[in-house]
Amino acid sequence: MKFMRNLNSILCPLLTMVILLLGITSCETKEEKEPEELREMVEMVTDKGTMRIALYNETPQHRDNFLKLASEGAYDSLLFHRVIENFMVQGGDPESKIAQAGDTLGNGDLAYTVPAEFHPELFHKKGALAAARTGNPERASSAMQFYLVQGNVLNDTLLEEAEVFINEWLAEYYVLHDPQNEELYQAIKKANSAENWREFRILQDSVINMGKTYTNFEKYSIPEAHQEVYKTLGGTAFLDQNYTVFGEVVEGMDVIDSIAKVQTGDMNRPLEDVRILSLKVVE
Repeated sequence: MKFMRNLNSILCPLLTMVILLLGITSCETKEEKEPEELREMVEMVTDKGTMRIALYNETPQHRDNFLKLASEGAYDSLLFHRVIENFMVQGGDPESKIAQAGDTLGNGDLAYTVPAEFHPELFHKKGALAAARTGNPERASSAMQFYLVQGNVLNDTLLEEAEVFINEWLAEYYVLHDPQNEELYQAIKKANSAENWREFRILQDSVINMGKTYTNFEKYSIPEAHQEVYKTLGGTAFLDQNYTVFGEVVEGMDVIDSIAKVQTGDMNRPLEDVRILSLKVVE
C-alpha cells in the first residue's frame, strides 16, 4: 500500500479537469504569520538546489520528529521517489538510498507513526511541507516520508470542488469513529496493520459508501484567507485537514519546480535519480 493512499486513482480525473493541483509562495496574513526567527529551520541540499524549510510550532510532534531524523542524517542520500508535476514531490523512503533503477519505492518507513496534527491555519499552499501516510483510520503520518507542494492556481469553482472532496474524506473518517461502527473500525485497523490490502480495500469501499450519506459531523469550509492564497498563488486544497502540514519552504521555492519538471516513469519515479544530498538543522 503506497503512502498517500488512493491518490493515484484520484489524480487522473483531477488532472483531467485541471482540479486541485496548484502552486504558491508563502503568503500569510500578519495575524497568521509566526515570526520566522521563532521557528526551527532545516536546510535541504538536493541535486536541483538548496531549500530552507521552516517547521511549524503548531505541529510539535512532526517538528521534533523531523528535527531528530535530520540531526541523525536519516535523510541524507535519499531520493525524491515520487514526482507529479503541478502536484507535489515526495521523498523520505529509507529504502531509496540504495535503490536500483526500476525498483519500486514508496513502502519504506520506520517502525512507528506520528499522530495526526491538524491545525486550522495550516494548509497546502505551494512550498508546504506535509507528511505522507497510509490509509490508516487515525490518519497518522509516516515517520519519514514527506512531500513538498507545487501545484497550480485555483478559481472559485475549483475551490468549491476541493471543499466537497475534503468533506467526503472527513465523512469517511467520522464514519469510522462513530461508536456504532466500532466493529468496522477494528476490522479496517486490523487489515491496515496486517497489510492485508485486499481486505482493506473491501472494507474501505464500505466506508466510502457509508460516508456518502453520513452527516453527523461539522463540515469544513476553506477559510477566506486560504482561498485568497489558493486563487492568487495556488496549492493543493483537496488535501487540507486530511494530511498533516508541518512546515514550509522559505528559501529556494524554485527547487520544487526544478524537481517537478523531471521526466518520470512507473509509479511516478524520476527516470534519473533526484537525491537529497543532505538535510541539516540550521543552528
